[in-house]
Amino acid sequence: MDEFQRSWLLAQLGPDTDSADLERRYFRLRSVRAVALEVLGERRAKLLGDPLKVTVDGVVTMDLQENLRGIERQIDAICQTSAPDDPEDGDGEGNTLATSFMVPSRRYR
Repeated sequence: MDEFQRSWLLAQLGPDTDSADLERRYFRLRSVRAVALEVLGERRAKLLGDPLKVTVDGVVTMDLQENLRGIERQIDAICQTSAPDDPEDGDGEGNTLATSFMVPSRRYR
């Protein structure tokens, strides 16, 4: 793994991610996209293994549902963007621009 690939992974996964772990995963998987998806998949599974919402009446409420949604959005974004080790397309079309509409999931009155 070269420095550009490592910095791309750290940008996707956060600067506190262990670089030695990323090196081992890259040696096994041979793709930085696969490494990023594996790490995010493990983070998602860890969140799903614990209760997403805990409430102690009158004391505290802890809700991790938005963290789960954030990881799922990050997985989708990594699947859609190009990674540093993706093969170059030789058809000369250049980059494709995609647009989408953002709407709230719940509407309040």
